[in-house]
Amino acid sequence: MLKLSGKQIYLRALEPTDLDFLYHLENDTDNWELSGTQTPYSKAVLEFYLDNSHRDIYEVKQLRLCICNASEEVIGLIDLFDFDPKNRKAGLGLIIKNQDDRNKGFGAEAISVFCEYAFSILNLHQVYANILESNTNSIKVFEKLGFTAVGLKKDWVFSNGSFKNEILYQKFKS
Repeated sequence: MLKLSGKQIYLRALEPTDLDFLYHLENDTDNWELSGTQTPYSKAVLEFYLDNSHRDIYEVKQLRLCICNASEEVIGLIDLFDFDPKNRKAGLGLIIKNQDDRNKGFGAEAISVFCEYAFSILNLHQVYANILESNTNSIKVFEKLGFTAVGLKKDWVFSNGSFKNEILYQKFKS
């Protein structure tokens, strides 16, 4: 049996009971800079999304899983996006909802578990991440986990009245 877990967290599929978590996370304007969101999501739209979240990664080109702590509480989400099975690559995104749950190793553990799944089960050759240059905490985590900075995208994200640089990180299957 495939086990998507570490010492502090486990990953699981989205459930209908995750609607409120998803609704608050997706509609938090502080997160919009990271997700590229510009308008709020209704609960109806998110219910439709949850109803279709079971669809195959080869069909929809993405996979989103919940990050749960030892108390089985959802603390964040982790995604593979732009899944490209021909070229064996995908992007990786992660968010831990509450500040209180950040900097405790949950994100790093989720990334490690998810990358192992991506490399061993999906047979990906590489996983990449796009990180704002100002997000030093994420940069430290990804570098600690073996991701390498391979490019700088200047003035890539316009947010709060200014342009921000984004760094492209890659990790290859060992």
